[in-house]
Amino acid sequence: MAGIAALALAYVLSQFYRSFLAVLAPGLVADLGATKAELSFASGTWFIVFALMQFAVGVSLDRYGPRRTASYLLGVCGGGGALLFCLAGSPLEITIAMGLIGAGCAPVLMAPLFIFARTFSPARFAILASWFVALGSLGNVVGAAPLAAAAEFFGWREVMAGFAAFTLLVAVALFLLVRDPPQEDAGAGGTGLSGYLELLKLKVLWPIIPLMAINYAPPAGIRGLWAGPYLAEVYALDTLAIGNVTLFMALGMVAGSFLYGPLDTLLGTRKWVAAGGNAISLAAVTALAALPLAGVPFASVMLVIIGVAGMGYGMIMAHSRAFFPAHLTGRGVTLMNFFSIGGVGAMQFATGGVVSASVVPGEPVAAYAALFAFYALLLGAALVIYLFSRDAPPERS
Repeated sequence: MAGIAALALAYVLSQFYRSFLAVLAPGLVADLGATKAELSFASGTWFIVFALMQFAVGVSLDRYGPRRTASYLLGVCGGGGALLFCLAGSPLEITIAMGLIGAGCAPVLMAPLFIFARTFSPARFAILASWFVALGSLGNVVGAAPLAAAAEFFGWREVMAGFAAFTLLVAVALFLLVRDPPQEDAGAGGTGLSGYLELLKLKVLWPIIPLMAINYAPPAGIRGLWAGPYLAEVYALDTLAIGNVTLFMALGMVAGSFLYGPLDTLLGTRKWVAAGGNAISLAAVTALAALPLAGVPFASVMLVIIGVAGMGYGMIMAHSRAFFPAHLTGRGVTLMNFFSIGGVGAMQFATGGVVSASVVPGEPVAAYAALFAFYALLLGAALVIYLFSRDAPPERS
């Protein structure tokens, strides 16, 4: 349990690092002259590096176990990247730092999912995964109003120096406390990267992958980057007010993960729980696209709904997990996580282009209406494809 607690703390850091730019954006613009496009690129770099690292992480989990995989990467890349961030003198250095941090955070969710899949029954995977994500989502809370207040009082460089030191301490705790589960016999199955090809041949996963790739993009992208500029430019909110709104969205993300957890057991389906939740998220994103000037209370409620309903990651992961061969568990969860985080990263790059291309001088709302419409279009398409997937009901005890 001490090892799982240490991994939960590491995942809190991972959630913090993927979302803190939205709150620090005003300071980075003022001190470094960073543009919205540059910050979008830096945020996207975190997600793309994180996603690409999943292949190495999956092989490492299956071969070497979660203890060394998580502790080494978080300490060297995560701690080093946070240190570079606090010393950065240009947007390019911020981007490099975000890439390093993304590499460091790449194993900290996959390690506990690997342990859950190897140690507990498949019927418990969804609730364990969803509730672990919920606990880790407290990092979104830290990265909202508390971060805004700390940055205002101490300065963003000093705050990031503190997080660099804390990241190193957590990495040491992972090395000391995490215990590796027993290794599975690979038999005649795929080894190394060839295991991913074996997984991609499973046609049952194909309709699930698009929703895995887009499900998390609206809450992660909006909470992690676009909420700040949207609320500042459209409604003229200051840093602390933005922190308060994003705090409620972050709390919604925590609540959403907890709510999703037991629903597959209660309702006897994983597919329709994920489909229903994403339909609600789609409705909220569409409402923001249609009514981007409806007022701060309306926008805040829609952001919270996106936060709650958009946290179906654990349920979709459990849906796909049901089809993985046992000896490819590590590579299976990291493959799906690659699509999830890679989808967020790709969307960060794409949405930066959408916003830049949709700017109307004197009318900032036009860019954000286009942004939310873009999210809605892709989420709707992924949801339609997902409806053709095969359900994987939880085992009945």
